Amino acid sequence: MAIEIVEKYVNGLIDRSTMEEPVWNIEKIRAGKKATWDYIDGCMIMSLLELYKVTENKKYFEFAEEYISYRIEDDGTIRGYDKDELNIDNINEGKNLFTLYDLTGKEKYAKATSKIYEQILEMPRTAEGNFWHKQIYPNQVWLDGLYMAQPYYMEYENRFNDKKNYEDIFNQFFVVEEKLKDAETGLYFHAYDSSKVAFWCDKETGLSQNFWLRALGWFAMALLDTLSLADKNYKDYDHLLKMYRDYMDAMLKFQSPEGMWYQVPNFPGREKNYLETSGSSIMAYSLLKGVRLGLLPEEYREYGIKAFNGICDKYLSEVDGNMSLGGICLVAGLGPEDNRRRDGSYEYYMSEPIVKDDAKGTAPFLLAYAEMLRLEK
Repeated sequence: MAIEIVEKYVNGLIDRSTMEEPVWNIEKIRAGKKATWDYIDGCMIMSLLELYKVTENKKYFEFAEEYISYRIEDDGTIRGYDKDELNIDNINEGKNLFTLYDLTGKEKYAKATSKIYEQILEMPRTAEGNFWHKQIYPNQVWLDGLYMAQPYYMEYENRFNDKKNYEDIFNQFFVVEEKLKDAETGLYFHAYDSSKVAFWCDKETGLSQNFWLRALGWFAMALLDTLSLADKNYKDYDHLLKMYRDYMDAMLKFQSPEGMWYQVPNFPGREKNYLETSGSSIMAYSLLKGVRLGLLPEEYREYGIKAFNGICDKYLSEVDGNMSLGGICLVAGLGPEDNRRRDGSYEYYMSEPIVKDDAKGTAPFLLAYAEMLRLEK
């Protein structure tokens, strides 16, 4: 691993970004909008804070802290965040508030965490008790949403609520295991409609049609990051740990010889399918961190290293004097009703734009990089 190359990459991203126009939020850039409060920037700031913990490079901390502080008033009000949207994605950026509170002691970060927790308490739920993905996606559970909410929920419970809602957190994972897991492959379908009425779902099972790599990755991170925060003595901890280990084993069956995973991982070699950066980066992180925390056996580390190096070899290159990371699926989802193009078909997942340097790929790549640095130390 060429440390200098990745350092040049992350420094270039910071240097070209402002508080309202970070270069890594390609969706906002394409829409001509300024950054507000969203999960994309939340992922990127988290990666910078992780790099700071490993390297002690103040540049990473100072940008991350300025970026979040710019959006938080002294009373904890979060500019650009609307709790009443009941959008589970918006919880994700709140994870950084815990870290910044620990690093700075600023009370406004603790106050802001409680405002996001209010959304947790108000989220609508499926009949099985899981959070809806968004208010505009009624009764739907997406793998992505487990990552956006559950690690935050767990950390808040640990710090401020005496772990009173542990059962709720664990049960939401177990419902996903029951409803979304494919018995044949061990992989999980992208989403589930509890009401079984969405145009994209199977009317018998409520499931979407396919496995999508980044959603599979978000779910891996959801399991890992929640386990890393959970009390190991909790009655259901071992069940969640087995879920994570079984899932890592299932995903490894689909790792390519290059070390990466395909956009739709169970169809390698199918026309238009491609090795995708964001999900592969998440898997690299999930394997490397899982081993470091003792949640996976030592021999799994080599799979994580292979994944990270494979991404560097295939997609990290110099473009116009700047380092650039390619092969990133910009976005993928299911519906809503007035967007029937997003039907969960194989063809749909192949139709979404492939971009460079979007934080949905860059942030997990840097999280994996932080784990690689920990190895070298």
